[in-house]
Amino acid sequence: MGKRVMIVDDSRVVELQMKKMLQDTDYEIAAYCHDGEMALAQYGEIMPDLVTMDIIMPGMDGLETSRAILKKYPDARIIMVSSLAYDDTIDEANSIGIKTFIYKPLDKGQLLLALETASGED
Repeated sequence: MGKRVMIVDDSRVVELQMKKMLQDTDYEIAAYCHDGEMALAQYGEIMPDLVTMDIIMPGMDGLETSRAILKKYPDARIIMVSSLAYDDTIDEANSIGIKTFIYKPLDKGQLLLALETASGED
């Protein structure tokens, strides 16, 4: 059975890119969340195997959302996705328990490798 992925990103373009990239792979998109609040509300119902989390979103940003998810669900496997990543952002992401980090624009090989890494399949 494939891994279930929750995509948290306010960009419809990213949503469509990921849908296309994950088509015909072992990953199934379980939910799209366009902001952190929606991700927090749906995580417990969906219980995805993996989460891709944009950093910059309206309302709660990705780091704050990840922190809240990991506090309630310490086994959550979150991958940060961003076009704007600085060393201090990456350090903060690592310190709160983010499994790996990928950069936009997205690349299918990079995305699949990040999902495998976060799954512990590397």
